[in-house]
Amino acid sequence: MLRIAGTRFYPVLTPLRPYGEATPHREDLMKQERIDIPSAVALTDPNRESEDEIIDRALDAVRSHLDMPIAYLCEIVDDRTIFRHVSAPGLEHLIHRGNSYALDEVYCGHILAGNLPNLIPDTGALPLAREMPITAAVPIGSHASLPIHRADGSIYGTLCCLSPAPNPGLNPRDLNTMRLFAELAAEQVRTRLARRQTHEEIANRIKAVIAAREWKMAFQPIYTLSDGKLSSFEALSRFRSDPYRTPDLWFSDAAQVGRKPDLEVAVIETALRALDELDQGVRLSVNAAPDTVSTGGLAPIFARFGAERITLEVTEHERCNDFDRFAAAVSTIRRQGTLVAIDDVGAGYSGLHQILRLNPDILKLDMSLVRDIHIDPARRSLVSAMVHFASETGAQLTAEGIECEEERDVLRDLGVRYGQGYFLGRPGEVSDAADTDPG
Repeated sequence: MLRIAGTRFYPVLTPLRPYGEATPHREDLMKQERIDIPSAVALTDPNRESEDEIIDRALDAVRSHLDMPIAYLCEIVDDRTIFRHVSAPGLEHLIHRGNSYALDEVYCGHILAGNLPNLIPDTGALPLAREMPITAAVPIGSHASLPIHRADGSIYGTLCCLSPAPNPGLNPRDLNTMRLFAELAAEQVRTRLARRQTHEEIANRIKAVIAAREWKMAFQPIYTLSDGKLSSFEALSRFRSDPYRTPDLWFSDAAQVGRKPDLEVAVIETALRALDELDQGVRLSVNAAPDTVSTGGLAPIFARFGAERITLEVTEHERCNDFDRFAAAVSTIRRQGTLVAIDDVGAGYSGLHQILRLNPDILKLDMSLVRDIHIDPARRSLVSAMVHFASETGAQLTAEGIECEEERDVLRDLGVRYGQGYFLGRPGEVSDAADTDPG
């Protein structure tokens, strides 16, 4: 649906006809102040089509309605016009996407400059149009053009229709109809430009964050629940920004611009420098998404810092796009002595099938299974089943998000070996951690 001056417009979606075939009920359509065809709603439904698809369909529709065989949308870049979208069935040899001309070689430049009108029913009637080489080369017998504006009002380009033959029936009402389609196309262009600008801003922000290493690490201790001994630390990133943004937002932004593996690897390298501060018997856990692991870039980094002291926690809030590649990278990492943990078990995408295929060393129970376990029989039953599953598969269990003594005690009594959470120790400096009282 299109809104112009407070009125709703539904562009006509008539079946495409061969050039020269009459338009049914055209005069009746043109007498309407608005074009109201319910089937056109699909053309503007953003949940069904992309901007490119909507523009392409708009070109098809306006070309059909005006009975002109060629319609296109072009962008003006550095005094050249570039055809971004073209609808010209059977005439692709004359015009196609990607064609580029100097602005003064085509009608668009002269129309924008005011040297030619927006609507030209017969190019032979105008000396400037008649004398332009492109008129005979295409040929162009009739032409219609309207500007496409960016959100700031500047000219992006034009939407045009043309025919090899003159079309004396073209009139201002046709141009008004075309204006509806031009505005529809302009909305899609503006949406695409806004998304492109947002993408560039995010990409630049992520690039700057990685280059400047604008984060610090906090380390949350993980304890053996049976005796309260410090077992390992999980490295957690904290980004420096004003206003503060949580790590998940930074990694989400990086994923949008294809830089999440780069950001995760850079953060992991920072975290691993803390190994020098740890006792030899204490491990360090770092987090990575499956696609980051799949790149194969972590194995040499782990080897450089001491792979046998590292636990790789694979985050389960993202799908694994190529499990075979991921599994191969995990095998390489494990051969170096690194332990592999599945994070957020019970809340992620893995499921028991993928856990079985990966055969991890550690399963980290999501806090949703841990919360209020001391008063929730269902959670106790689930965790008890996971204890049995871990025992049968040779894995160890770590409970995340322990926030009270009662939760710790129940988990310990059920047979969960390791635990972490605010009750046991908040993220901080490595030196802040100490053995706890097992209770």
